[in-house]
Amino acid sequence: MQDNNAIILIGIKHSGKTTQGSLLAADLSCNFIDIDSVITEATGKTPRQIYNEKGPAFFMAAEDTVCQKIAAAYTEKTVVISTGGGICDNAPALYTLQPLGKFVFLQIPEKTAADRILRKAEKLSDGTWKNLPAYIAKEEPDDEEAVRSIFHKFYVERNEIYEKIADVTVQMQDVSKEQNHQMLLNALEININK
Repeated sequence: MQDNNAIILIGIKHSGKTTQGSLLAADLSCNFIDIDSVITEATGKTPRQIYNEKGPAFFMAAEDTVCQKIAAAYTEKTVVISTGGGICDNAPALYTLQPLGKFVFLQIPEKTAADRILRKAEKLSDGTWKNLPAYIAKEEPDDEEAVRSIFHKFYVERNEIYEKIADVTVQMQDVSKEQNHQMLLNALEININK
């Protein structure tokens, strides 16, 4: 790969950005940066905690600050970056990352993403949910069907934004991470001799 050719993975939560990003960075022998992990290291709180405690505007400012630091450190360097699922709503952060390379949209089937969200979520005895994305939790869904309905709206809206932003779109499937990885490599025209 040539200089200034970062691969910036975008997509909805649970689309495989962290998994695929770390595999891709290993293939390319370059650094892998997970923006959500960097935010957690910098603040001591997860993006979900920041969003819930301080609100979306504060979180987006923190996300953009991290993106600016990454951009300063990795200009003209090969790097794989995994973004948070909500970065599509954070124009300053996207604008900061764009000059580094190409946005690669990992598009995942809606049912697969919703299933992954629900697998990690848990409804507590008091009726609240644990481990739901903030944008779903704030709607206070009653049951799994309501979670899927709320997610559907976000899925449609965010997919439209991701498609407009993306330089490359890769259709992730409900298959092994290795099979999805091969699809990503093919879409990026990267040939890895193993």
